[in-house]
Amino acid sequence: MWQADTLLLITLTFLFAGFVKGVVGLGLPTIVLGMLAIPLGITQAIAVLLVPSLVTNAVQGFSGPQPLAACRRLWPLLIAAALGIVVGTGALARSTGTGPAVALGVLIALHGSISLLAPPLPHPGRNERWLSPLTGLANGLITGFTGSAILPAVLYFQALGLDKDRLVQGMGLLFCVSTAVLMVAFTQHQLLTAELALLSTLALIPALVGLWLGGRIRRRIAEERFRRLLFMALIVLGVGIVWRTTG
Repeated sequence: MWQADTLLLITLTFLFAGFVKGVVGLGLPTIVLGMLAIPLGITQAIAVLLVPSLVTNAVQGFSGPQPLAACRRLWPLLIAAALGIVVGTGALARSTGTGPAVALGVLIALHGSISLLAPPLPHPGRNERWLSPLTGLANGLITGFTGSAILPAVLYFQALGLDKDRLVQGMGLLFCVSTAVLMVAFTQHQLLTAELALLSTLALIPALVGLWLGGRIRRRIAEERFRRLLFMALIVLGVGIVWRTTG
């Protein structure tokens, strides 16, 4: 784990993932898991991701407009997601096959495809009361098993009709809560060792540098074109994970 080539790969991965998050407000966990799941193994890749994900998403979630109001609206989803993560992490800890890595690859490719197509999503309306915890539970199960907290919650947030700032804030709150619960669950299942915890803490440095760089040049590049290139790259990355895992 502490070989020079592995450390260089981790540093460059978090630098790039932080940069992408600085530009478009998302993508750090997806890129990190997509690039490290094969060389490190999915459980170790998730473990290394934990500290950078927790810190960057805490900043994203609590620095937006009226975070307490956002928590009051989203608490059924957040609590259900936490419960789902506990169950999903237990399944990951018992898994000895390629299921988690294949599922991660499919999710990454699906995320890129849906984001490119941008299908219109109906507002849940009065169904929000029961759809929120159901979405949270499904999201938590997937997060615990694959480390990816993107789907289906991000689609649900989009269906709620949140403006850009509140959408980014809602994702930050969900990812922050999910990472915190994932960290506890990984510790309980002995998937987060002292060595991995230290490596995850050190990975925060390039992630923050990338985040700063991305924020600095956000206004100097065509964000929409950057997003399209990112989503196309995610499709290729996801398909590649599935191909290498099952091939």
